[in-house]
Amino acid sequence: MGNFIQGQTINITGTSWTVGVPTITEAGTNYAGTYDNPSLLTLSGHLPGSFLNLLSGSGARISMQHVPTSWNSSMKLYAKRSNGTTVINGLCVLCSATINGGTANYIEIPQGTSATLSTITFGGVLGVNNSVDYSAISVQLQIGGISVTIPAAAYSTQIVFTIGAN
Repeated sequence: MGNFIQGQTINITGTSWTVGVPTITEAGTNYAGTYDNPSLLTLSGHLPGSFLNLLSGSGARISMQHVPTSWNSSMKLYAKRSNGTTVINGLCVLCSATINGGTANYIEIPQGTSATLSTITFGGVLGVNNSVDYSAISVQLQIGGISVTIPAAAYSTQIVFTIGAN
């Protein structure tokens, strides 16, 4: 039973993102309000067979939330996924693993609750020594809600990604 309930790990590569907002001197001048992260975060990980058996074909959900250290609630964070590959390890009959969702539009990253970025679904008959590796899930970040009404300050937050049963 212990192997079925162990936490799964998501590996994240990328760098911290510092947004340079221009000095806003007048509404509508030199001001975008929304800023995209020019570099991507990349998610990868390993789902062992014991976890796949527990899911019983329902798949896994990659969720996200942000935990602010200094934040203005008028500002919003968003994420969008591109790419992503899966590899099924072990002996498996007619098996497939696919990464779905999160590519069409930016999804708001909430504070205090989680939102689904994407899912990894499994199909086929689980065989012997199965596991799934997922990699190259690129995540683009965006911040919005920047306004002349938000006090000038250094704001920061941490984005937490988790993976679990769908």
